[in-house]
Amino acid sequence: DVTDICYATQNRQTAVRTLCGQVDLMLVVGATNSSNSNRLKEISEEMGVRSHLIASSDDLRREWFDDVGAVGVTAGASAPEVLVEDVVNWLRRLGPIALTTMSGPDETIEFRLPSELAGVSPSPPLGAALAPTSGRE
Repeated sequence: DVTDICYATQNRQTAVRTLCGQVDLMLVVGATNSSNSNRLKEISEEMGVRSHLIASSDDLRREWFDDVGAVGVTAGASAPEVLVEDVVNWLRRLGPIALTTMSGPDETIEFRLPSELAGVSPSPPLGAALAPTSGRE
């Protein structure tokens, strides 16, 4: 149920549903234990698009792309962008590609701090803790 998931996850699922109408194969970049990434793969398959969940470009197999005209690439919410870029670069090595980036909704929602935290000063930065002195000034 999309009312129970965060905005980034909901936006990705909506984008995958749209993208499925334009591709023959979907690559989902994310961890195999990520429920978000697994759900993106499931949505693609429910939409009739063959899909693979990959942790990185190392998981890609050349034979997946036989008779494929268009490939969709998406990623779980916590997947680093560099992994997606590596997948795109791997695809470029197969031959010339036309890359289209889908724009999604702007995520501009801000949340208020709980009242018990609103007046609290931030923790000192790491390394700024008090150190014992030698007794000399």
